[in-house]
Amino acid sequence: LYVSFRIQAAVIEVFEEGESVLLPCLYGGIIPEEDPFITWTRNDHNSKVFLFRQEGSDPEEQNQIYRGRTSMSPDALDTGNYSLTFRNPQLSDSGNYICSIADGVKTLKLTEVQLNVKDVHW
Repeated sequence: LYVSFRIQAAVIEVFEEGESVLLPCLYGGIIPEEDPFITWTRNDHNSKVFLFRQEGSDPEEQNQIYRGRTSMSPDALDTGNYSLTFRNPQLSDSGNYICSIADGVKTLKLTEVQLNVKDVHW
């Protein structure tokens, strides 16, 4: 058995007060059978940005500064498209974001995205 995957990295630039930005994360591998979930975390703050389970998003598990501003497609676990829609980006949202898939035992880092939010008045 040979398994190969590549962690993708992306840099996204957006202006503050923009409507939304998409942080890309695509996965075509095997999904854990037992309680799979997708997590977006912010690397420099070690905070949960978004948590998605088979039942849907879990806002109780995410840092409240991201609540109501992040979303993922409801069929994400079926399609392998774990891209995160980030609404109303702010300067303080600039940083490195990591998309991972886990089952409570193992965690697989899928992608890292650097988000640069720029001031509209520069």
